[in-house]
Amino acid sequence: MKEYPEEESVAELLGQVCKLHYVRVHARLDEVGLHRGQAPVLHTLWHREGLTHSELAEGLHVQPATITKMLERMERAGFVERRPDPDDRRVSRVFLTDAARAIHDDLRRIQDSLKETTFAGFDEADLGAFRAYLKRIRANLLKSETE
Repeated sequence: MKEYPEEESVAELLGQVCKLHYVRVHARLDEVGLHRGQAPVLHTLWHREGLTHSELAEGLHVQPATITKMLERMERAGFVERRPDPDDRRVSRVFLTDAARAIHDDLRRIQDSLKETTFAGFDEADLGAFRAYLKRIRANLLKSETE
């Protein structure tokens, strides 16, 4: 029978890191009335408002149904509004509200603080390599969904 090494596997470590990060992000975002997946939506819209649900989903690598549910929740919280596309009434476009604009600086501080804590002791080369590895892992997992 094969024995397992005492050292934790990469998959176990990845799972633990994701869980720890999730818990900390959730607690900090709660301070400004956001849920974990909503910050990337706001960041995207701060850079380019008026995107469709499909454009947001594609850019954030999530399913359109996920974005629809998230936008419904964000709309109820007063962070976004959906407006019909002037050229195609079947399509809606997403815009920020004043409430979303008001938390921009707070959200930036929260994310900077979390980044500082998470990546303490990492230099730019470490972060570049880590980013590249994560992108490869994401690509592998996205590819496996279509196979």
